[in-house]
Amino acid sequence: MVPVGAEPAAAASPPAGLFARLKAKLAERSDSRLAQLVAGKVFAMRVANAVLALVTQVLLARWMGAFEFGIYVYVWTWVLMIGALSDLGLSTAARRFIPEYTEFKAFEQLRGFLSGSRWLSFAIATGIGGAGALVVAVLDPWLDQYVVIPLYLACAIVPIYGLVQTQAGIAQSYDWPNLALMPFYIIRQFALAAVMGAAYMLGAPTDAVTVMIVAIVTTWAVTLGQMVVLNRRLKQKVAPGPKIYEPKLWLATSLPIFMVEGFYLLLTYTDILLLQHFRTPEEVAHYYAAARLLAIVAFVYFAIAGATTHKFTQYHVSGDKERLATFFAETIKWTFWPSLLVCAFILAFGRPLLALFGENFVAAYDVMFILAIGMMARAAVGPAERLLNMLGERKQCASVYALAFVINLAVGVILIPLIGIEGAAVSTSVALIAESIMLYRLAKRRLGFHVFIMGGASTSP
Repeated sequence: MVPVGAEPAAAASPPAGLFARLKAKLAERSDSRLAQLVAGKVFAMRVANAVLALVTQVLLARWMGAFEFGIYVYVWTWVLMIGALSDLGLSTAARRFIPEYTEFKAFEQLRGFLSGSRWLSFAIATGIGGAGALVVAVLDPWLDQYVVIPLYLACAIVPIYGLVQTQAGIAQSYDWPNLALMPFYIIRQFALAAVMGAAYMLGAPTDAVTVMIVAIVTTWAVTLGQMVVLNRRLKQKVAPGPKIYEPKLWLATSLPIFMVEGFYLLLTYTDILLLQHFRTPEEVAHYYAAARLLAIVAFVYFAIAGATTHKFTQYHVSGDKERLATFFAETIKWTFWPSLLVCAFILAFGRPLLALFGENFVAAYDVMFILAIGMMARAAVGPAERLLNMLGERKQCASVYALAFVINLAVGVILIPLIGIEGAAVSTSVALIAESIMLYRLAKRRLGFHVFIMGGASTSP
């Protein structure tokens, strides 16, 4: 016979056990748990940015009209592409050098990198911005005159973009995702919307030139503010002392990464640039709206990559190959399944979301389904190119992205003149599928990893 006093304890056992497991999970401080928390913060930040950007872009499209908004989209695409490359890969290299210097207690080199990499990236980006202005001047007779002044203004954003990239890389290497992303993705976006809203309410011009001027001011302001906060935190993390600068080593490591990121960004923005060449600004605006909505899916990938890349270096440098293999297998799951859920949600509500931009934007709804195929193919291999880069396979990884870019360009040139924005979507998805297959084969052959969500298991190199 069961004692009467035992019944309440038995009844309370399952909830108590569940509570205990939940408490233990929350208290866990493993690398996997930390990476999940950081990735969650990064994803939340990017989603918040996406919502804020969506609201901003809807307002801009209505305030500016489809023609001026299309000009802004075209010019800002150049800013995003060139700006993201303006540090020559130093932002990603930070996730290689900071864990490595810290692991080997090379604190003079660490202090040198934390300071020198930022100045170096700013100097390089300034040169790129100046070269861009010169190119615009040379091509002026062949450019549509309505894009000339916005393009000149875009060149003024590039110098500070190089600095914000490197600062974000440093902050993420120390697991400070808020500092890495909030200034550019949240504060700058909010400031841009607020200033343009004030201009609209006051009856001031709300054309592409005005938006680019506001973008210059807000980007410079938030980046300088980020620098002040980052310097303050680094003083608490790294003791003051002598510095050793190794710019040749930094660039020798970052340039192959730059090649990978360069082809990756070309792959990302080729569709917009080709559309601008072959189609009207209105069609560019429609496609951009669909692509930006679906880009929220990619935030899962970027969140996981940003939270885990420096861990790949850490495990590799320490020689913990088994942990590296297991950890990367986990990152694939963290990337694919949330991406699938987010993708399904966005596609389900795609029509009303597009309608926010204007009734005509709903014509781009089919584009979202085409792009989703390629994005899920990329999610199925996780942050494979980050793993390859951190483990020394940078040249091979660059070759993969170069070939994917060529595929995107070739298919786009053929299909966009024939079927318009659907052709741009097909070319992008075909290139992403090819890229994912090549990354899978490369990681399997060179590292011994099974980098795919289904079938097989990761094995250590």
